[in-house]
Amino acid sequence: MDPQRRTALVSVCAAVALIVLKLGAGLPSHSLGLISEAAHSGTDLIAALLTFFAVGVAVRPADVAHQYGHGKAEHLGALAEGAILFAASCFIAWRAITHLVGSRGTSVEATWYALAVIVIVIAVDLSRTIVTWRASQRYRSAALSANALHFGSDLAGSGAVLFGLLLVRAGYVRADSAAALFVAALVLVAAARLMKRNVDVLMDRVPAAAEEAARAAIAGIEPAVTLGRLRMRQAGPRQFADVVITVPPGAAVGQGHAAADRVEDALHDALPGSDVVVHVEPEEDEAAIRDRAHSAALGVPGVREVHNVSVLNVGRRTEVSLHLKLPGELTLEEAHEVANQVEQAIAAAVPEVDFVQTHLEPLAEAGEGRRMADDSAERDVVLRIVREITGHEPRELRFLDTPEGLVAHLTLGLEPESRLADAHARASEIEERIRLARPDISDVVVHTEP
Repeated sequence: MDPQRRTALVSVCAAVALIVLKLGAGLPSHSLGLISEAAHSGTDLIAALLTFFAVGVAVRPADVAHQYGHGKAEHLGALAEGAILFAASCFIAWRAITHLVGSRGTSVEATWYALAVIVIVIAVDLSRTIVTWRASQRYRSAALSANALHFGSDLAGSGAVLFGLLLVRAGYVRADSAAALFVAALVLVAAARLMKRNVDVLMDRVPAAAEEAARAAIAGIEPAVTLGRLRMRQAGPRQFADVVITVPPGAAVGQGHAAADRVEDALHDALPGSDVVVHVEPEEDEAAIRDRAHSAALGVPGVREVHNVSVLNVGRRTEVSLHLKLPGELTLEEAHEVANQVEQAIAAAVPEVDFVQTHLEPLAEAGEGRRMADDSAERDVVLRIVREITGHEPRELRFLDTPEGLVAHLTLGLEPESRLADAHARASEIEERIRLARPDISDVVVHTEP
């Protein structure tokens, strides 16, 4: 038999002995405190049996059906123990309150054997609390830790019962019921804490202390690695970590594997006995992040156009900003909801992005445009500016009168070997000079081609 189950078996034997002692003294003396402690020990017996069997299941190795092992059996046992404690404490509290308010009579006799029994109980509670706590720390067992907490509350309750019986001997007959109520309150608090802690583990709540230790261990690796994602869960005493790290796109397979090995070694040192899986991915450049963010934004219903997508590295954070064009008839509240959906979509599609900032713009509605009857004055200005900048006239030039104002459309023919950046710069210069020369032209659309 392994040491953990042996410790649990000792608790079973102790619980049986305490039930016999407490009932043997509590029934003849009519002490609600002792009878309540006997009921409490009855829950101890059930809890110890649960722990005995749960620990036996938890130590089994992983198999085909339970590939992460059986460690959560301990937490199931501890959760069941907490539920039993809660029910028992409610019953004890009800009996104690009925005695204290006088709806039930009390005839407690603080006999010498009742006092002797409670002293023996205190000694047993103290010894098994110490033994079980040491075992829980040695084996990092949730079930044994729950038992130790339980036995500690027993010790406090037994002390309260002893104090109550001494007050009964001094003439305060209701002191025994008050001690029983104190026991119930202790058990309620212990049960609530116990159930919360084990529900957190069963629901895979992140073990905060373990995660902090893991992040610190990864941050201390030399040469440094870039942490993309860390997910952790716990089962029994064992921590499970799923880690994603990134390496430069040009890194060889061996370099990526060596980085993963360094991460595994660091986490095993920080969290002994942990199960670590490391996934290596190539680092993405800004263009790849921008494309994925752009695609995610366009996939949101209601988004008509996305432009000016920027990726910024701010310290160790990656931030994305973009402009969204939405139907102009939307209310600000409706537009804001679409923007929230876009931010959520980008966060899901590009998890390495830490922050998303959106700028909302109305989508220009389709309107009617017509050719100007006489555009000679505007045409002369535009032709002169284009000749000064490019050396020749545009291939096409036309003016449209729209509800938003006068719009100039022109097509430039540039050298085929021109760089796109140079072509864009010349087009921008033409636009700016036309607007300065003719403020009545509300928009200039320049198309460049070889």
